Amino acid sequence: WLVIAVGLVRAYLAKGSYHSLYYSIEKPLKFFQTGALLEVSIVPSSVVLTAFQVMSRVFLTWAVTHSVKEVQTEDSVLLFVVAWTITEIIRYSFYTFSLLNHLPYLIKWARYTLFIVLYPMGVSGELLTIYAALPFVRQSGLYSISLPNKYNFSFDYYTFLILVMISYIPIFPQLYFHMLHQRRKVLSHTEEHKKSE
Repeated sequence: WLVIAVGLVRAYLAKGSYHSLYYSIEKPLKFFQTGALLEVSIVPSSVVLTAFQVMSRVFLTWAVTHSVKEVQTEDSVLLFVVAWTITEIIRYSFYTFSLLNHLPYLIKWARYTLFIVLYPMGVSGELLTIYAALPFVRQSGLYSISLPNKYNFSFDYYTFLILVMISYIPIFPQLYFHMLHQRRKVLSHTEEHKKSE
C-alpha cells in the first residue's frame, strides 16, 4: 500500500493534477487489493466484517472500476483509493508493531481515529463510482444475461449494482459503529493503563 501511496504522489507531482491518477497505480491496486483475500481468515478482526470489507473492495476494483473503463477518470475513484491506501498503511503498521510487541501510541490512535474521516470518504468514493458506472452498464448490457436462454435464467447487472448501493445503507453503519465501539474500548483502556503507571 506504500507503493500505491508513493505512486499517487509521484504521478501527482509529475502531472500537477489529481485527475486521472488511477492509471498510475492501477496494477499495484489490483494486485494488493486482490491479495487481501488471503488475510480474511488470518487477521485478528471479525471474519464476517473483514470478509465483507475485502470482498466489496475486490468487487469495486474488478467488477466496477476495471470493467467499466469510463469511470476510471472519475475523481470518485481517487477518493476511495486514497481512503483505502491511508487506511491500509495504518492498519498493516498496527498489525506489524503489535506482532513485534512494540506498538507506538500514535499508530494505535491513528488506527482507531482516522477511520472517522476515512470510512465515509471511502464509502462516498465507492458509491459515487458505482453510480457513475450505471449509465455505461445499462447501455452496454455488461455482465447481464437476458431471456430466453438455455438455462432459463436472467441477470441484470445494472439492477444488481443498484442493490449493491442500497446494501450500503444497513451495512456501513454497522461497520462504522463497530469501529467507534472498538475505539472507545481500546483508547479508553490505553488511557486507564497510562494513568495507572
